[in-house]
Amino acid sequence: MAVPRKKMSRSRIGMRRSGHQEQTVTWVEDKKSGELRRPHHIDLKTGLYKGRQVLTVKTEG
Repeated sequence: MAVPRKKMSRSRIGMRRSGHQEQTVTWVEDKKSGELRRPHHIDLKTGLYKGRQVLTVKTEG
């Protein structure tokens, strides 16, 4: 039967659990349009990534 050799301290337990919390989602404001977008992601409204046209934007109609 597996038995721990020493009692785990509250500090050690807290350090192990420190990665369990939910991460907050980061948003940045686009320099040209002012829209909020995720960093290092394509802007879906304009289709731009790092100033280059990556996607063709579909127009409604």
